[in-house]
Amino acid sequence: MIISVSRRTDIPRYYWDWFLGELERGETELINPFNAHQRRMISLLPDDVDGFVFWTRDPSRIAESAGLLRDRGYQFYVMVSITGYPSVLEPHAPDLDKVFTGLLRLRDHIGAERIFWRYDPIMLSPLTPLADHERRFRYLAEQIHTLVSRCIISFYDPYKKSEKRLRGLDGFILVENQDRVPEAEQLVNMLAGIAHQYKIPLYSCAEPGWLSSYGIQAHACIDGSMFGIRSEKDPHQRPFCSCDRSVDIGTYGTCQARCVYCYAW
Repeated sequence: MIISVSRRTDIPRYYWDWFLGELERGETELINPFNAHQRRMISLLPDDVDGFVFWTRDPSRIAESAGLLRDRGYQFYVMVSITGYPSVLEPHAPDLDKVFTGLLRLRDHIGAERIFWRYDPIMLSPLTPLADHERRFRYLAEQIHTLVSRCIISFYDPYKKSEKRLRGLDGFILVENQDRVPEAEQLVNMLAGIAHQYKIPLYSCAEPGWLSSYGIQAHACIDGSMFGIRSEKDPHQRPFCSCDRSVDIGTYGTCQARCVYCYAW
């Protein structure tokens, strides 16, 4: 069983002490996000967990506990979302220098091969134009290219709640069908060039196949092969998602980062 920690909230940043407590208990309760009356317990014992996939904007707490996790026999890898977007979109994003320091410490514990950088969601708008993406991505790549094994990109997908929040931003106009406009092709070509310059393999998350013409292949963010197992694909994810089956232990609506574009709150 692969445990996702978590697509629904930033457990490593905000609820790490809770997570460590659940590890001590050896189990945690899952609540169906669509029916709170449906609950079940799952084991977190090392013999029952093939591996943890951590999702976070700040890897500092994971770095602190990497030795503990390893000593208890857990396998894991970490996906760190770093975009550098303006605070109007990411009002509570962690300080980048703190993130870079956390990445360095984490790499020293587990190696860059188990750290993935997520540059997503990609948003094309007057607030986030092509030139700003180039500047941000180049800066981030320069800072962390020795600390990660790959970069995963995806374009913003609209959700009702996030669309309502974005429409409420003064002057914010998102380019419609942004993954199919000429500007998107320019952006992808630019990202691929910068990633190549810094020797960062570039992959896509839940995107149609046109990115492969730029050398960007689809990526399974939750990948059983990272834990030495074969796992079937998860049928409950978005179209074009390549992820393997997992159990997510997060809770929607609890992430304190409050990124305006996020589907999870």
